[in-house]
Amino acid sequence: MNKRTMAVAAAILAVGSAVGLMTACSSQPTNPAPAEKPQPKAPEQITGSSAFYKCYISARGWAPDAQPYRVESQPTNASKGRDGKAAEWRAGFASPSKRTTRPYTWALSDVSHSVEDSYSPTNSSTQIFNVQFLKIDTDKAYAIAQQHGGDKLLEKEPDTPVLYVLDWNRQTNELLWHVIYGVDRDTAKLRVAVNATTGEFSRVEK
Repeated sequence: MNKRTMAVAAAILAVGSAVGLMTACSSQPTNPAPAEKPQPKAPEQITGSSAFYKCYISARGWAPDAQPYRVESQPTNASKGRDGKAAEWRAGFASPSKRTTRPYTWALSDVSHSVEDSYSPTNSSTQIFNVQFLKIDTDKAYAIAQQHGGDKLLEKEPDTPVLYVLDWNRQTNELLWHVIYGVDRDTAKLRVAVNATTGEFSRVEK
């Protein structure tokens, strides 16, 4: 093979390589891979007092004389009630001037309300209290309840949910946080009452 023939062969080989490279490049997908969808955030969890005051602001817009009679956490799949926090809270308010009650709910970082109902000051289940008595939050109430049997119970049964109920005790004339270990108040495995004004342990409830 003379030099001229070798030069022609080399040129053909170079052109063939370039065409092959262009074909390989053109076979690559032109669209970028779709971005991964962001994972939904877990629902926000806050303490009982934090949720209560958010609801209280809305209740005061409904009735300037609105006073609370109960605050309670709601069981959800997103929250076990640890450290005094929950993903959903409900607060009940009564207006003496309107003679009605209205429940408010904090959930998903928002406050909503349900329908009004009649109110009687003699009804023990809607005994209103002054918000100035509420000085202790649920994180402190939970810590105290843990010291009075809660820690041992959760050690044995870690999936047990913890609920919180705040109401006025007419017999002892005090505002109490009830820390409830279980799915509801009636079937609870343990119930511990904590004074919501002083933070002192009140009693283990039967």
